[in-house]
Amino acid sequence: WWREVDWRACAAYSVTGIPAAALGARTLLALPSRAVDISIGLFLIAMVPARHWLARHQLKFSLWHLALGGAVIGYLTGIVVSTGPLSVPLFLFYGLTKGAFLATEAASSLGMYLSKSATFHHFGALTPEVALQGLIAGASLMFGAFIAKRFVLHLEPDLFRRVLDGIMIASGLSMIWTGLS
Repeated sequence: WWREVDWRACAAYSVTGIPAAALGARTLLALPSRAVDISIGLFLIAMVPARHWLARHQLKFSLWHLALGGAVIGYLTGIVVSTGPLSVPLFLFYGLTKGAFLATEAASSLGMYLSKSATFHHFGALTPEVALQGLIAGASLMFGAFIAKRFVLHLEPDLFRRVLDGIMIASGLSMIWTGLS
């Protein structure tokens, strides 16, 4: 996927997202995760109609929007397990689809997750057991992305956006469920 990465978008998002992820990881050690999960779940669900509204009005995000969004999402990434669905509307509003979307989002997330991991390690929260679980989850995601590549590249952009809407709604409901459990 490296050839598909929009490096300007990745840099704009990462320049603020990486330090914000470290700050969010430090904050996580003091916040009740249930409230955060519910809030992010509601946000994810709300972003589906917001994306459609923005698309109807043909609003597009610029590199500055990506930098601002990177700071916010980076901070939230430090607090919760994963905010992949939060970056979906941001990169879609910028205009990325299919392989370029997946590759750019993945490349920019890598820096944030490394920042978050370094912060957790520094504060003693990254135990060998947690690191192993993370490596297993990461390897599974990479394997899934490898398998999905041929299917994603053949999707029409409209169908791709609808699939992502469904994923965002499912992710939001899952986070709300986790927060309420």
